Amino acid sequence: MTNSSHPARSSQRLALGAVGISVVLWASAFVSIRSAGAAYSPGALALGRLLAGTAVLGAVLVFRREGLPPRAAWPGIAVSGLLWFGLYMVVLNWGEQQVDAGTAAMVVNIGPILIALLSARFLGERLPPRLVAGMGVSFTGAVAVGLSMSGDGGASVLGVALCLLAAVTYAAGVVAQKPALHHGSALQVTFFGCLVGAVACLPFTGQLVSDAADAPLKATLNMVYLGVFPTALAFTTWAYALARTTAGRMGATTYVVPALVVLMSWLILDEVPGWLTLVGGALCLTGVAVSRSRPRTTSGSGCVSAPADGPTVEPESVG
Repeated sequence: MTNSSHPARSSQRLALGAVGISVVLWASAFVSIRSAGAAYSPGALALGRLLAGTAVLGAVLVFRREGLPPRAAWPGIAVSGLLWFGLYMVVLNWGEQQVDAGTAAMVVNIGPILIALLSARFLGERLPPRLVAGMGVSFTGAVAVGLSMSGDGGASVLGVALCLLAAVTYAAGVVAQKPALHHGSALQVTFFGCLVGAVACLPFTGQLVSDAADAPLKATLNMVYLGVFPTALAFTTWAYALARTTAGRMGATTYVVPALVVLMSWLILDEVPGWLTLVGGALCLTGVAVSRSRPRTTSGSGCVSAPADGPTVEPESVG
């Protein structure tokens, strides 16, 4: 084992910790959206969340004295800002008002599969067998969780279409963000992406002002929470990790979210999960473990080495 492998392993651990923060905070967002979404319309909630996130990220950017990202980073920032920060948040909020949480979870969880396919097509990333197998197991678990959470009523066609659009915009946004991180820092890419999304949602300003005047304090605080933690912090730690591994593996990691939502709903909302929910959550975690695992092979010299399809650790982004 050479000394040069230690920085790479350290970077992998930091990236894993960063994505862990992201998935925990994104899981907590489902609990907060329940409160805020009852008082705020989809566009108003998205705008309020993005404004809060932009304010926090902007303050950190100024404190760290990070200026504008290089010109080469802007195409990815613009696309991810419009699709992931802007359109995704609006249509997901809207879709969850049309269908039950279980249906929304099942449809939106197509996103990681789309990320893997799009990153293979546009970023040249490979689809290792373990990644494909792990995603299949996790998606099965997400479907099980979704079925266990589904209500008795039928899902509206509009709601399913909106959740599907959310999955597509989420996947496209992640794939667009990846090249930007070769040129700009995680903080730069996240702040300016969040800013682009906020600007795109400015037409909802009137709704935000009107809803805020009538909304209970708890709903408004939940909206601010969504902006500060699941947006500002979680999207930054996500970008940090994405810069150091493949988009496909990052997408597969988000299958931890359904399992965490089940746990948080149990602990915070006192919603006792059924057996199908628990099985689905366990499958989600198992699939993520499989997708992130690396088969170890013995080289001719007797040393253990990782295969070519293992997760890559890329150079830190500029800035």
